[in-house]
Amino acid sequence: MSKKSEPFTEPSSEETLAKAIFTVNRHAKTATNPKYLYALKKCALLKMIKEGKAEKKGLHFSRNPKNSRQQSDVLVSCGEYTFHMPPCKEDFTLLPHLGRLSEQIRNPRCSMGLSRAKNILEAYTGMKEKQSKPPGQKKYTKPIFKPLGQSY
Repeated sequence: MSKKSEPFTEPSSEETLAKAIFTVNRHAKTATNPKYLYALKKCALLKMIKEGKAEKKGLHFSRNPKNSRQQSDVLVSCGEYTFHMPPCKEDFTLLPHLGRLSEQIRNPRCSMGLSRAKNILEAYTGMKEKQSKPPGQKKYTKPIFKPLGQSY
């Protein structure tokens, strides 16, 4: 029996979107193209905040700051799930700083596949993944080394 993938129509709830973001975020850590997955997550969260489906709660110190400096991330709450995303300039003045991230707070488990989660978020945000190689690009050919004295 083969599993047919059904075309995705409309996200049914905030919970479905939150589960899709959670799945994409979990897979982005080991993906071959993490930039697209993180951009998809950020775009979906920003749209949900704009529509009132998610809410910015405050700022947390980042676990892995760049260049060993102190860095903050915005904590976004969506249903039972919480996510972090890079802050905007106005976030530092508008949001309270919550200090360090608590290790006890965890998101609930979710069993959604990455392809389904990507389909949900792509349909919600309108983003599409760009192809890695343009169709007209030539395939790499190894250089040919000629023995001394011969010409080809």
